[in-house]
Amino acid sequence: MPETTPQQPLKGMYSDWFLDYASYVILERAVPHLNDGLKPVQRRILHSLKEKDDGRFNKVANIIGHTMQYHPHGDQSIGDALVNMGQKEVVVDTQGNWGNILTGDSAAAPRYIETRLSKFANEVLFNHKTTTWAASYDGRNKEPVTLPAKFPLVLVHGAEGIAVGLACKILPHNFIELIDACIAVLKKEEFTLYPDFLQGGTADMSDYNDGLRGGRIRVRAKIERAKARHLIIREVPFGTTATSLTDSILKANEQGKVRVSKIEDCTAEFVEIHVFLPAGVDTDQTLQALYAFTDCEVSISPNSCVIQDDKPKFLGVSEILRHSAKQTRALLKQELEIKLGELEERWHFSSLEKIFIEKRIYRRIEECETWEAVIAEIWEGLRPYLSMFVREVTEDDIVRLTEIKIKRISKFDSFKADEFIRGLEDQIKETKRHLKRLTQFTIKWYESIKERYGKGRERKTEIASFDRVEAKQVVVANDTLYVNRKDGMAGYSLKRDEAVGKCSRLDDIIAFSRDGTMRVVKISDKVFIGKDNLLVHVFNKEEPKVYNMIYRDGRGGRTMVKRFQVSGVTREKLYDLTSGKAGTRVLWLSEHDTEEEANIIVRVHLKSDLGLRKLQIDYRFADIGVKGRGVKGNILTKNPVDRVSRIPKAEQEEIVSSDSPPPASVKAAPAKKTPATKKAPAKKAATKKTAAGKSPSKKAATKKSPRRK
Repeated sequence: MPETTPQQPLKGMYSDWFLDYASYVILERAVPHLNDGLKPVQRRILHSLKEKDDGRFNKVANIIGHTMQYHPHGDQSIGDALVNMGQKEVVVDTQGNWGNILTGDSAAAPRYIETRLSKFANEVLFNHKTTTWAASYDGRNKEPVTLPAKFPLVLVHGAEGIAVGLACKILPHNFIELIDACIAVLKKEEFTLYPDFLQGGTADMSDYNDGLRGGRIRVRAKIERAKARHLIIREVPFGTTATSLTDSILKANEQGKVRVSKIEDCTAEFVEIHVFLPAGVDTDQTLQALYAFTDCEVSISPNSCVIQDDKPKFLGVSEILRHSAKQTRALLKQELEIKLGELEERWHFSSLEKIFIEKRIYRRIEECETWEAVIAEIWEGLRPYLSMFVREVTEDDIVRLTEIKIKRISKFDSFKADEFIRGLEDQIKETKRHLKRLTQFTIKWYESIKERYGKGRERKTEIASFDRVEAKQVVVANDTLYVNRKDGMAGYSLKRDEAVGKCSRLDDIIAFSRDGTMRVVKISDKVFIGKDNLLVHVFNKEEPKVYNMIYRDGRGGRTMVKRFQVSGVTREKLYDLTSGKAGTRVLWLSEHDTEEEANIIVRVHLKSDLGLRKLQIDYRFADIGVKGRGVKGNILTKNPVDRVSRIPKAEQEEIVSSDSPPPASVKAAPAKKTPATKKAPAKKAATKKTAAGKSPSKKAATKKSPRRK
């Protein structure tokens, strides 16, 4: 029988496949490498440009085609990555229409635009002798594992990518400031790095957090006041364009958040957006509203992530720069050591050649008939001079001497040979001196890069500190809130219904129904708020109002009283302010701005057909504290209540000034429990004044119970 392969659970197979896919996306597509700051597609593009570099411009279409032999993901990703690098104007020179980061215009087709490596890239990114190579995806070519970069390219370019369960967002920094920071690292000095954007703008970077997760910066457009009611936007925030910013202003104007009469986008080489305001609009408030409701201010959350040792790691921009500075020092040391070895090799063979020609050793091999005899004669002629060489003379050196052409021997100039050897000796001494003072040499190298390539790369984004604009403080309340209590609808378009007050389109509506429920909804032209509403107004959770409430707890239940505030709520959710029993009915509900204003006194009228001694209760809300909306409240009375009314202000003042405040509640005894022989107390109670300062009505005082009749 044929052998059967062991079965593998499907769950395990999917787990392995997912991990393989996630690792591939993270390492090969989304996150840049720490060593050179490049994603694989960027590295392969630069390698292709180097292979085709002859000082002239190449069609982008040709570069894309050449890169496809290294990158297995198609031409679209290659073209987009190349255009993105070209717009940064650091490692590639461009020719043609490469788009505009200010207007958002895209680049022309690859067959119409051209590119080549910049001088800066040739100097800091490439060295064949210090590059580690690997086979390409199809095994036909060799590509660099990472480029030997001597500059923190990821910090000047920035990087953004989304992988499986991982995201990367490194913001671009200033070219000159990065060089100064690298020098500070080598000098063991403190430094601080902040982003710098080609779009310019003003940024508050107090919460940058070194580019790590949890940090945040806010970037604002630069807006100047040209005339009264005329603003000009000169610079846009990072991640936006003149077109997207204009669209955001128009959208805010349509929503009533900003009032604008006209807007003109005149952006060409530089940003220039004219914003005209209507008459009667406050310019300062409009300026703040532009920051609050449009793309004139954006918030950016960095997330610095790089590949190190084949694993994604979250490193701050300071740590990335320190690694780059130390790597540059190590690469320069490696290049100096390679250069020193090459110089010593050239000195060795030049000295050997000089002796070979000046001492006429070549004449000793004229009569030799075999190759072994030739080699032996040269060894014999060089024997007296072997001690003067730095390294041992090898068989390969002897073979190279035999390859010297007769023409070179005949034109040999001893003086020029000595000058050439002395020049090599001077270079060897200089290289050894650089190796001995490697840190100082690296600092001078950085200063040379800054001098030659730093012109025109000054900071464009201004660093400032500004307060956060609260939307509620700058929104224009230019609408009116209307309510239709019968249908349970509210909004700013119901102009035939009852007007509640002024509102903005950012506000919320709070509505209290007679059954003791409450809801908060977002304001709109027309929205359902629930039927049978007692109270409807604009809701402001930052300044909660105080509510006084008296309600009957179910059918025939006790009458409860409560004071509460409403702060955090969920929109569209129905909240029950009572115990939720069927038949619950709100008898009194009032709103007040402060707790002091809420200290009112109301008169609770009891039903008159129960034979009660006292048919009214004067209740002072100051006797209970202000709680949350979820409290059920205190018992006001167990007797049925007919209605609740507010005591006039003058009478309230009399009650407050009284020495004996009214009781929190009055428990009236039914007449049936009063003995028939004791009429005097009842008569006395009828003539005694209440806590409110007035006698009860004659009718209520003399009324007899049904049983006594």
